[in-house]
Amino acid sequence: MNIRVKKLSPAAQLPTRGSAQAAGYDLYACLPQGGITIAPHATAKIGTGLAIAVPDGYFGAIFARSGLAAKQGLRPANCVGVADSDYRGEYIVALHNDTDEDRTVADGERIAQLVVMPYLSVEFDEVEELDDTARGAGGFGSTGE
Repeated sequence: MNIRVKKLSPAAQLPTRGSAQAAGYDLYACLPQGGITIAPHATAKIGTGLAIAVPDGYFGAIFARSGLAAKQGLRPANCVGVADSDYRGEYIVALHNDTDEDRTVADGERIAQLVVMPYLSVEFDEVEELDDTARGAGGFGSTGE
């Protein structure tokens, strides 16, 4: 599958994979003046300089890069971003600093990973009753630890 990408800045980098079987494509920071510092427990919006045309029936899921999260304490603020197929604006990652120290994101640094995923388009029908299951109305944690 080919996906169309528009560079909104000449400095923007196209998404790349770390290996031939990697599910995620690295997204790169596209920042003026070389970088941005994120204060402890704060969030900053980091642009990628890219607009991406994800095909109908799919969406772009934006996940944390495990190395960045584990080593630098930086992760997407919303944990998983959802970029719908009809969105044509810049892909922006809201990075949150979970540490007690300033963290600097450099221009061109890998900041998140994009996974293109299919979804089901559904319609919701209001009903008076639902079918019974063994679990029933058991809430969060009701199936054990």
